[in-house]
Amino acid sequence: MDTRQNKKPLILAGIMMGSGLGGFFDGILFHQLLQIHSMLSAKYPPENVRNLEINMFWDGLFHALAYTMTIVGLVLLWKAGRRADVPWSGRVFSGAMLAGWGLFNFTEGIINHHILHVHHVMERYGLSLFDYAFLASGLVLVLIGRAMITRPERTSGHRQ
Repeated sequence: MDTRQNKKPLILAGIMMGSGLGGFFDGILFHQLLQIHSMLSAKYPPENVRNLEINMFWDGLFHALAYTMTIVGLVLLWKAGRRADVPWSGRVFSGAMLAGWGLFNFTEGIINHHILHVHHVMERYGLSLFDYAFLASGLVLVLIGRAMITRPERTSGHRQ
């Protein structure tokens, strides 16, 4: 039996789960609780019931995508956990989840805020410093996650 350890399946599972959970965090906090933007609020401002319905539908599709990414991450985590060559590391998995959340923020920010302009972090300001801060948060999360993933394992014999 090959005794080499392969962290990639655990990292991929964490990235997928982090992306999905990052999407949920964004949707729940910004779309629902703070109500500072919706999925298409730059194109359909929440000025009437019809625009609210359009945004609610697209927010639902957004949450369905976040749900799908989270489920895919759970399936990948289940498969990784059943493999003898995949080391079980809470630090690596948590780092991958942070990196996934960061990738979500950066990708969603570039596409929706900067390229398509379908919404902005603070809709009333349009493209603003808030949108750039959102991108920066994504990069910071990726860097923290990467540092957690690549930090050498302790040799104390304890599972991490």
